[in-house]
Amino acid sequence: MSQDPYLNRKIRFGIVGCGAIGPTHAGAIQQIEDAQLVAVGDVVPERAKSMAEKFGVPNVYTHVDDLLNDKAVDVVCLATPSGTHAQSAIAALQAGKHVIVEKPMEISLDACDRMIAAQQRSGRQLAVISQHRFDAASQLVKELIDTGKLGKIFLATAEVKWWRTQEYYDSGDWRGTWALDGGGALMNQAIHTIDLLQWLVGGVASVFAKTKTASHERIEVEDTAVATLNFHNGAIGTFVASTAAYDGLPVRIDVFGTQGTAILEGDRLKLVTLKTGESFVTERAAAHALSVAKGGTASVKDQASHREAAVEQGAVWGDAHRAQIQDFLHALRTGTKPLIDGKSGRDPVEIILAMYDSAKMGQPVTLQQR
Repeated sequence: MSQDPYLNRKIRFGIVGCGAIGPTHAGAIQQIEDAQLVAVGDVVPERAKSMAEKFGVPNVYTHVDDLLNDKAVDVVCLATPSGTHAQSAIAALQAGKHVIVEKPMEISLDACDRMIAAQQRSGRQLAVISQHRFDAASQLVKELIDTGKLGKIFLATAEVKWWRTQEYYDSGDWRGTWALDGGGALMNQAIHTIDLLQWLVGGVASVFAKTKTASHERIEVEDTAVATLNFHNGAIGTFVASTAAYDGLPVRIDVFGTQGTAILEGDRLKLVTLKTGESFVTERAAAHALSVAKGGTASVKDQASHREAAVEQGAVWGDAHRAQIQDFLHALRTGTKPLIDGKSGRDPVEIILAMYDSAKMGQPVTLQQR
């Protein structure tokens, strides 16, 4: 464990991209005691100025390079279109900044690998947002699996049945394109759930997928997909994703083991039941999960951080973005790795690209062993 290079001061953040997800990063950073938001940037000057005023940020930029050259910035959060992540992340790392990049890490494995290589050369840290690994319910189910309380996992299913309007895709010329969006329902909406599922069960070995554009116009990508999965541990599973499922339902993950069952709905624990007789069920509505399913965004809230209270009361374990950023700060201060580093961020992209290849070829695709 190395000495804290930021001893006796806050770690300072800059955010590139002030659109839909940028304010979530800003709100999370401002709720962390040893973090400070000092700069924001966006190619749309009005958007950058508006977010700076909302969060009281002193430095506003309209060119990425200007923010990267700001010596006050230690960490850059990238909340920009998916297909631009590698270019900006590599530039930030070369400028000596640590980087947190929104999902997906990038839209090709080559781009992901270039980001990882740049991080290794720079000696800086790189993390990819997959905040639902930090949800209280996700952590609990992961613990049940890792400790063997669910037994051997033999089946896992996941569903992302969301609704996005035509206006959503029309709102930016990059949305719904292969070049910058990198895909549709799988790459942009379902990637969190794909990551969570493979993290819980233990990695995907092969996929067989079908995709289609069912209800949206003027997009190049899929709004509906189904896939069968083979996991490295021998389990099998299914995955369903759509942005055409009116008017949206919470994400659901079901994990079945020889000793019990665990179900996540939204970012809440729906049910755990074990052959030992232990069980837990919660019916509390996941209001913000429904909001996201129907096309909204969840706001950052100051909620309980104690895991047991969060699971039982249906609250988020702190805020998931905040929890992931705190994990990143811990890595910076201790010289350890963040939970979701470049390799971890690459994994769900690889799975999704395999699904796209399978759908094009009409046959199963085996993922490369690494």
